[in-house]
Amino acid sequence: MEFLGYKREDGKVGVRNHMLILSSVACANGVVEAIGRALPEVIAVTHPYGCGYGPEDMAVSIRALGGLINNPNVGAVLVIGLGCEPLRSDFLTQSAQAKPAEALVIQEAGGSAATTGKGIEIATRLLKELKKQKRAPVPVSELVVGLECGGSDALSGVTANPAVGAASDLFVREGGTVILTETTEMIGTSHILKRRCATPELGERVERMVIEHEKHVRATLGELAGMVISTGNIEGGLSSIVEKSLGCITKGGTTPITDVFDYAERPSKRGLTIMDGPGYDIDSMAGVAASGAQIMLFTTGRGSTAGFPAVPVVKISSNSRIYKNMPGDIDINAGTVIDEGKTIEQVGREIFDFTLTVANGEPTCAEVNRSAPFNYLKQGPTY
Repeated sequence: MEFLGYKREDGKVGVRNHMLILSSVACANGVVEAIGRALPEVIAVTHPYGCGYGPEDMAVSIRALGGLINNPNVGAVLVIGLGCEPLRSDFLTQSAQAKPAEALVIQEAGGSAATTGKGIEIATRLLKELKKQKRAPVPVSELVVGLECGGSDALSGVTANPAVGAASDLFVREGGTVILTETTEMIGTSHILKRRCATPELGERVERMVIEHEKHVRATLGELAGMVISTGNIEGGLSSIVEKSLGCITKGGTTPITDVFDYAERPSKRGLTIMDGPGYDIDSMAGVAASGAQIMLFTTGRGSTAGFPAVPVVKISSNSRIYKNMPGDIDINAGTVIDEGKTIEQVGREIFDFTLTVANGEPTCAEVNRSAPFNYLKQGPTY
């Protein structure tokens, strides 16, 4: 099977062809936002970090922001820095692979207003070049699909998540790559995931990853560790993190797990893979995008509106009530499994087919709404 994508010089394929404007540090956010206001067609991404933290968080920042720069959906990038931060804009642009990447430094370019003007000039020129690029047929095996769930309810593990699992199996059978993540929402299921791994060594690694994460949660929350779920999850009928986890992992379908890797790293193998990432949706999606996912499938029972910059997010409701209440936010209703008697496989095929239309250029609800929050994982102290 094929879709129409943008072929990159490094061999990757994008489903979008975005011009990315990115801050290297929070102090440069105002200029990035000003360029975004002047040129609404660019993807302007800001964040609260870039300075004042230790080596571990610096390494994660480089992986997360560098990974977003190198996401296949990004055709060109402009990074704006202040000038005195440790995470410099020119360092980030040096990580760009086979795409135009330029940097501006506010302290060297004449201040905020002057940098904004220069940024608009650069972005306009790069946008003009991007518009010359055309889509070309490529195999579905080139797709990397990220999996996410947020605002889950008691039906998420009954309808939407298993249906995404059926779609995941279809992508894997076409030779594609699927990324399952949210380690918090794997607590209590390490024995299941271990059995599904392609090798015993990989199984040991996945089991150790989940158990270590659970220990960290218990050390932090004590007696409340079993309730690492949101108030909305509880109101939606979920009783504990283990119940939520049992539903969450069904998004991965039934194929063997081929690889496990750290937050914002790239998978080394095709098939079903696991990224060690947080349960918080926004931080989790940043890691998935940095890992190279061109599309994300996001299930919700309470009605999440969150998309992501530069990466289309397909929203799938677990129930028809939310689908009807939020028609401009949800792309696919998995509640038809209950209301209309559709099978999990039928809805999974619907998700698979719709995802291919998105890969061909069809906008998702989140893209239409320009709902694209961005943040990434930070664990250490701020100095």
